[in-house]
Amino acid sequence: MSATSQSPLVQESANLTHNLLLAMPGVVSGSLADTVIYVCEHNEQGALGLVINRPTDLSLAELMERIEVSVDAGTDLADTIVYFGGPVQTDRGFVLHDSDKAYTSSLAVGELTLTTSKDVLQDVAHGQGPQHMLVTLGYAGWSSGQLESEMADNAWLNVKATHDILFSTPVEKRYGSALALLGIDPLMLAGDAGHA
Repeated sequence: MSATSQSPLVQESANLTHNLLLAMPGVVSGSLADTVIYVCEHNEQGALGLVINRPTDLSLAELMERIEVSVDAGTDLADTIVYFGGPVQTDRGFVLHDSDKAYTSSLAVGELTLTTSKDVLQDVAHGQGPQHMLVTLGYAGWSSGQLESEMADNAWLNVKATHDILFSTPVEKRYGSALALLGIDPLMLAGDAGHA
């Protein structure tokens, strides 16, 4: 080999911001098994994402009561579910929403915004919040190089996120719908397939 040739394995890693990660059955275990995670930020310091298919038994109305945000009469939040966003900082709220308004602590994610400040929920309580939003407690986090390593170990599939999967698709269909974007049938990924 000449001194100028480089290994084909040395390459820039892909930025997975605004992608969905789908946990591979039998590879990802624990609290992130069977999850679909929206990647809010991915850079050389690591990655941050929100689980979008793990509802809690907590409604947004109950969360507002816990954090002492008064909800205007006529604003019904009892059917809005709060999600388990991941195992890191589960006492902290994260709101993924349309980018029609910026708040005190917001991060732009493509056409969406991730907000961690209470002011977005105060707007919601007054009926003036974002049209589409997903509220989580906690997040999934990866240190520098960790997600890249897990991707190399085939722990996750990834596909570009769609507004429809994030905000319109029923929770129980989000994993299958994201797989369908890749042209994969969920039955093809059965973790315990084919023991004769």
